[in-house]
Amino acid sequence: MAGQGLSTDEVQGIRESLAAGRKPKVVFTAAAGQMAGQLGQVVELTDPELSEEFVVVRFGRDELPFSPADVAIAPRGAGRKPAEPKPEPPVEQEAAPEPEFVLDTPPVPAPRREEPKVEQQAEPKPAKRAVKAAKPKTPAGLTVTLAYVEGEWTVAAQQGAKVLAKPYVVKPAEALRMVALVDVPGVQEAVEQILAAERAEAEQQAEKLRAELAEIEARLAELREAS
Repeated sequence: MAGQGLSTDEVQGIRESLAAGRKPKVVFTAAAGQMAGQLGQVVELTDPELSEEFVVVRFGRDELPFSPADVAIAPRGAGRKPAEPKPEPPVEQEAAPEPEFVLDTPPVPAPRREEPKVEQQAEPKPAKRAVKAAKPKTPAGLTVTLAYVEGEWTVAAQQGAKVLAKPYVVKPAEALRMVALVDVPGVQEAVEQILAAERAEAEQQAEKLRAELAEIEARLAELREAS
């Protein structure tokens, strides 16, 4: 098992081999964890400035990125199957003379030799990257507007760009109760001043109308007496 990773010269040599159409063999070092000592093939070198894991190694059916410290150049002959020895011809043994008048017994078959089973090591699955939890979407802001325009109080509501309620007229007493809930002295005083001004104007109009009505009633009384 190689203990050192790839040097700068070895990385350059792998890059030249890939350009020539070859896929160099590498062995995983102890820095690769449980994959240490196993063989793979370099299939690509990505940009080392984007990630330190720029050595793409084919291991089984997977192609995974590793850093130069995780792999080393495989020794020559690594991964090749050893040549199977040719079986030696059996040595003929001279048959011993059989005794006379002895019944032939069938030869006992030799016990069957079981071939050792080679357990295939399961390929480690690449670790799944943690999925970031989706951030819940916050609702749009809600705006309720109380306005006083040209002697009328109106209320409107809007959430984000959506209009929930168009401006509609409310009574002055209702407007005063809404402002009282806000508990802001400056706003409440401004509303009270507006209401006081409207009250004074309404009283003046009422006095004027009463005076005009008195004149009309007096004129009507004169007309009745003349008739």
